[in-house]
Amino acid sequence: MKDVIDHRDTRREYIAGELRRRDLDADPVRQFSRWLDEAHANDAVDATALSLATATKDGRPSVRIVLLKHFDREGFCWYTDKRSPAGQQITENPWAEMMFFWSGLDRQVRIHGRVKDLPDEDAEAYYRKRPFGSRISALASQQSAVIPDRDYLEKTARDLETRYADGEVPRNTAWGGYRLIPEVIEFWQGRPNRLHDRFRYRREGDEWIIERLSP
Repeated sequence: MKDVIDHRDTRREYIAGELRRRDLDADPVRQFSRWLDEAHANDAVDATALSLATATKDGRPSVRIVLLKHFDREGFCWYTDKRSPAGQQITENPWAEMMFFWSGLDRQVRIHGRVKDLPDEDAEAYYRKRPFGSRISALASQQSAVIPDRDYLEKTARDLETRYADGEVPRNTAWGGYRLIPEVIEFWQGRPNRLHDRFRYRREGDEWIIERLSP
């Protein structure tokens, strides 16, 4: 392999659209809902996938992909094993940021805010909607824990499938949900020559202030 892998000439133009102030809804959650609908209509793969960035109490960051499961004006929600590094970091430092990227539309959305636990009844209700195999996997895995090999994981899952063949798979109480309560939401529309359109919604009390940002 060469010492330097050079991608300085790797680029493309962003020509999918534009974003003007007059296009924006006064409510950023409605604006997000509109863009998410358009991503689905554009056949975006995993349109609800987002990068979730968290950090330890001393500021060491980490990021991973999770799936948005529901949202409203109160916030944006997902579910996971709370014993994971993300769960531990949220306990230490409740501030996080999520980012959606829809490449076919040349769009990004960044959402920054404080994270809170969802009630157990919300986690239970969603868990019951998951396919049997997904519930088995959630019970078989302690997310991010070291395991000896793949066979160990698959055997654990098979044993649980036998034990709960009736379909009544219990939810591990460590598996639950989070809500990110937005304080800042930014909409980014790629434009030619990197003169992108960027608008930031910033919460002040009960109001949202809309500002255009330099690209």
